[in-house]
Amino acid sequence: MTKRLTCCEWESFPVRTDEADRLHALATRYATQMGWPENAVLARTYKGLKAGQVVGVLSTPGLALEILPKIDGNYGEVRSALIQMLAVTWDLRVVDGDIASLDTQRTDLFELLVRLFAERLHTATRRGLPRHYISHEQDLKLLRGKLIINRQVTTLAGRRDVLACQFDELSVDTPLNRVLRAAVQRLMSPDRSAANARLLANLAASFEPVSNVLAPLNERVRLDRTNRAFHDLYELAKLFLSGDWQSTTSGRSPGFALLFEMNELFEAFIGKCLRRAVAPAPPVRLQHLEHYALVNSDGRGVFALKPDIVIDPNGTPVIIDTKWKRLKHNEPTLGVSQSDVYQMMAYGQAYGSGRTVLAYPWHASLGGSFGLKRQWQVAGTNRVLEVATVDVGQPDTVVEQLKLILGSELKQPTPAAA
Repeated sequence: MTKRLTCCEWESFPVRTDEADRLHALATRYATQMGWPENAVLARTYKGLKAGQVVGVLSTPGLALEILPKIDGNYGEVRSALIQMLAVTWDLRVVDGDIASLDTQRTDLFELLVRLFAERLHTATRRGLPRHYISHEQDLKLLRGKLIINRQVTTLAGRRDVLACQFDELSVDTPLNRVLRAAVQRLMSPDRSAANARLLANLAASFEPVSNVLAPLNERVRLDRTNRAFHDLYELAKLFLSGDWQSTTSGRSPGFALLFEMNELFEAFIGKCLRRAVAPAPPVRLQHLEHYALVNSDGRGVFALKPDIVIDPNGTPVIIDTKWKRLKHNEPTLGVSQSDVYQMMAYGQAYGSGRTVLAYPWHASLGGSFGLKRQWQVAGTNRVLEVATVDVGQPDTVVEQLKLILGSELKQPTPAAA
């Protein structure tokens, strides 16, 4: 039976030395693979381990560690919020009913994601697997499709009993189905909950006509209107398949890691929510690269500037940078770092922005609720630097939160009279 541990980011917890060795080895391997610092996921302590600023699941035989974001709420509420953040970030169409049906209080993050994937895939395949026409070339006794003339008059010149045929046939053995089958097979494990194991076994039977491939992530999947019900499931399948799975024959200890760096997740989540907040216009540009801090004598830019989010609602850009840090309510500057201020000043100058916003996660010790917490004018300019907080513990309200924070900036200009 698998032993399950849960902690929050930056939290230290006691664990036996042998268990700490296994988890730390897996965490270090994954961090190296992702290009993160060696102790980005887990660091050794005197009596156990300490989590970093990475959330998700680490699993070795008989032992699983779940790391949750440090936001307000009990474990169940935080798991629910994290799943919704991932759903928005990965464009998964998860509705409140999907989350409400999951037992977030007693089930860890990975089992919840598996359950969500398996239930959605089971529903989508009730009418059958998606099919595409696949071209075949085959020598047949009767003409099917069209005749391959070159082959018929050369290779089959002496054969009067067969015809070289080329035809299209509807098949379930498509790249999309091969990726979905691989994900189902990858998730099947003795460690799965009974409910998930049953769902996955049923799905495996449904996908038996589909070929098994060694590198499913290399499949050239085509998403279109004919397989629309499977678009978000494909994204979730890729998420599972990209995990750091290891077999017992790999020469390393077996294990699995499905992890998310919180700075990156927070930035992506806010960016996606902003796109919903301002839809259908103006465009929201993420990780925008257009300007430089300095220019050489030959006019070429150096030290590229790449703000997290740029929106341009009324001809004047608004720059938003996200920071997954806990603000300090008892400090005049709220603990905003000097380097972040300098960075925003550079963005504002280069983009000619009148408004720059640093967005942080809200937490209860700040008092009040989400929204603007500080507003400063940049000395010698008309530019404003604002500090705003977003309550990611209520992810389904973040779009509305952002609308209130940005206010008039999101209002579309009134068309000029003809």
